[in-house]
Amino acid sequence: MIFDKHMRKYYLRYIILYILGIASLVAVDYAQIYIPQFLGDIVSIINDSSDGIIQFDDALIKVGQIVLYVIIIAIVMFFGRMLWRFTLFNASGRIESGLRHEMFLKSEKLSQKYYHENKVGSIMSWFTTDLETIEEYCGFGTVTLVDAFFLGILVIIKMIQLDYVLAIISFIPMVLIVIWGFLIEKFMSKKWTERQECFDNLYDFTQETFTGIRVIKAFVKENAELHAFAKIAKKNKDTNISFTRISVIFDVLIEIIIAAIMSMILGFGGYAVYGCVTGNPLNIFGHEINMTAGMLVTFTSYFDLLIWPMIAMGQIVAMRSRAKASLKRVAAFLDADEDIKNPDNAYVLKDVKGKITFNNFTFKYPDAKENNNSLKNITFEINAGESIGIVGKIGCGKSTLVNSLLRLYNVNQGEIFIDGHDLMECDIKSIRDSIAYVPQDNFLFSDKIYNNIAFSNRSSDRVKIENAARFADIHDNIADFKNGYETLSGERGVTLSGGQKQRIAIARAYLKDSPIMIMDDSVSAVDLKTEERILENIKTERKGKTTIVIASRVSTVSKLDKILVLKDGEVEAFDTPKKLLDVSPTYKKMVYLQELEKEVEGGNF
Repeated sequence: MIFDKHMRKYYLRYIILYILGIASLVAVDYAQIYIPQFLGDIVSIINDSSDGIIQFDDALIKVGQIVLYVIIIAIVMFFGRMLWRFTLFNASGRIESGLRHEMFLKSEKLSQKYYHENKVGSIMSWFTTDLETIEEYCGFGTVTLVDAFFLGILVIIKMIQLDYVLAIISFIPMVLIVIWGFLIEKFMSKKWTERQECFDNLYDFTQETFTGIRVIKAFVKENAELHAFAKIAKKNKDTNISFTRISVIFDVLIEIIIAAIMSMILGFGGYAVYGCVTGNPLNIFGHEINMTAGMLVTFTSYFDLLIWPMIAMGQIVAMRSRAKASLKRVAAFLDADEDIKNPDNAYVLKDVKGKITFNNFTFKYPDAKENNNSLKNITFEINAGESIGIVGKIGCGKSTLVNSLLRLYNVNQGEIFIDGHDLMECDIKSIRDSIAYVPQDNFLFSDKIYNNIAFSNRSSDRVKIENAARFADIHDNIADFKNGYETLSGERGVTLSGGQKQRIAIARAYLKDSPIMIMDDSVSAVDLKTEERILENIKTERKGKTTIVIASRVSTVSKLDKILVLKDGEVEAFDTPKKLLDVSPTYKKMVYLQELEKEVEGGNF
């Protein structure tokens, strides 16, 4: 077993299964050490019968009794093995499941920063191959370790009882195997870590390629990606071959040593039996070896039982080294700092009205350079029930502003307030429960459209789902699909157009019916008429609730209550659309450029 702080609780939780499994395993080991003795007895009975020492009928009766004992032992071993397989492998599977569940919960608590620093492919390999490696050691590794230890001890005792000198000679190479195993374990662990890192890189590249396959095809870069993949795959192959080569060499050397010991036993033992028969017993270091043919059969049978523990030593070294390396990676994930967490005695927001205040808010991303603030001295106030637009050039900090409101990053105390409560003193869950969010990338799950819309509330009835779709002006499109709301959206909504994905995301947020709704450039892929219908629905359906709309087009926000204009991370102006034309050069320029665009297209603003 691996006694790590993350593992101890699982050992305690499933200690009954481990006790039952280990007890049944020891019982099986104890039962099977009688088999070599019975084989030797049969040989002795046959020799005595041929020499006339006992009658043939008596010999037959004795052999029959031994066969009956062997059958009883076989039954005990059968049920014992069934029991330890059920208990130990059951426990190891539950440990793997528990760790995976714990890791998933941890993944939900980690901040955006962590996922910027660690690729999806690497994280997925921790959830799959590393957990499988740990499960293997907790299950089969426990079986191997216990079996090797107890069976080895029992067999060694029996071999010493038969002839301690011949037993000691046989044990010398075994001691060397054990010592060598401990010495090589650290090296094997390092090699396994290298192997897993190469697998991470392969996983990362593959995941990224499949995600961006349309871009690769559009730029005709299939061959370039193939060559890049070939390099990564070759390195992965070479690392795996290197690890396997070492493992095989270790196993082969153990097999050679075992074969050499068996040859030595048969040589010395056969000569000892010959000396015993001729009346000239073999003498080693002043010790006479009086060994009959039956004793030699028993001794070699014991050694045959000892072969498994010796082979197991090599397997234990390999499994333990792999498991330690994998557990180290999993533990690093579970021990990762949670940047975003509730303060002590966090205030739980209730009956939120939707008033939002930014008071001299300044923000810098965790990995940004010193004095490279994304937002600087942001001060404005949104009254409850107002609909607010946010505009500005690309990169001016619009998405960063709303992400801060969602508490996706830590901010300074006293800079953001919801209904007068400091954001950093509020319960995170209550903050996010109060906000319906339509992200800029419009992520959809690989599921039915119905379930994507009902994501915030799975118990929503059909009427509410369709009303949400009508709010986002997507109901008619969905009705035209062959399977309607049962249509599968595909991974990340791949089967839908950009505008359809945006509107389904809007419907999903609307169904949440939160006092605050944020739309981050969520109508950029729809036509102007559809945009107008959605904005009109916001005006009527969300009356009395706070709505924030980030937009690239001025037309999107021109009919909202107020507009915030950002320039280089600072507030240039915050006022009604009409007044902004006089106080905001950026807004005035955006209006002029879009009017010009309309004229070129032959339309009207």
